[in-house]
Amino acid sequence: MATLTAPPRQTVAISSPGILVPSYSLWLREIVRFYRQKARVVGVIASPLLFWIVLGSGFAHSFSSGSGSSSSTHYLAYFYPGAVVMIVLFTAIFSMMSLITDRNEGFLLSVLAAPVSRSTIVLGKVLGGATLATIQGVIFLVFGPMVGVQITPESIGLSVLVIAMISFELTALGFAIAWPMDSTQAFHAIVNLLLIPLWLLSGSLFPLSGASGWLRFCMLCNPLTYGVEALRSALYPGGSSVFSLPVNLAVTVVFCLVTFAASWAIVNRRTNRPAA
Repeated sequence: MATLTAPPRQTVAISSPGILVPSYSLWLREIVRFYRQKARVVGVIASPLLFWIVLGSGFAHSFSSGSGSSSSTHYLAYFYPGAVVMIVLFTAIFSMMSLITDRNEGFLLSVLAAPVSRSTIVLGKVLGGATLATIQGVIFLVFGPMVGVQITPESIGLSVLVIAMISFELTALGFAIAWPMDSTQAFHAIVNLLLIPLWLLSGSLFPLSGASGWLRFCMLCNPLTYGVEALRSALYPGGSSVFSLPVNLAVTVVFCLVTFAASWAIVNRRTNRPAA
């Protein structure tokens, strides 16, 4: 009597798609979703523009001696780099808020269940948010000639580079904050406690030289201060700065690496736990 033997079991190997293609998909999703929300695009540009005009006009007479439009123009020129960074900050905040929405809607769970590295999420989301913030910040540069910004290839190229670095560091920092959160309310609370003061103490509203002792120390310890100073040096090459441009760029690059490393470590910390 012949015995029936089961056919050999075939195993299907699932190849990993790597990190670049999934990261590009997440990056493209961030871009498309942002520009489909027209009110969000208008709000990101209109809010800093309103702050720039209103605060610039209101603080003009207390910022510099003089009278008339010269004082107002002087402070608007000083506040202009801070307004650009404000646009970048708002865009980064809203982009990383979508991380919490993705978790609550189940999209993030499907990405985590896919055969891709968790680093894909960090790279795709951070690059997507940084790209959006950079685009919005560069668009705001069209108002530069109104406050005396000289439009040259060197100044524009350096300004775009600095805006891109600031966008990357703020987006990565926002990612590190948003990843452990499960509600947008908690994220808003941390934003008001950390990210907004980070911008206020960056030299965007008032110069470092005029701050009091303890406030000056806080501004010197703030990494965003060096990014704002680098952007100010790029927009006004002949202006004075507390630190040289290479120092400002070096500190900004280091902060980019630190924030991205923090985001990567937060996302991947659970994968290092031993299996039960």
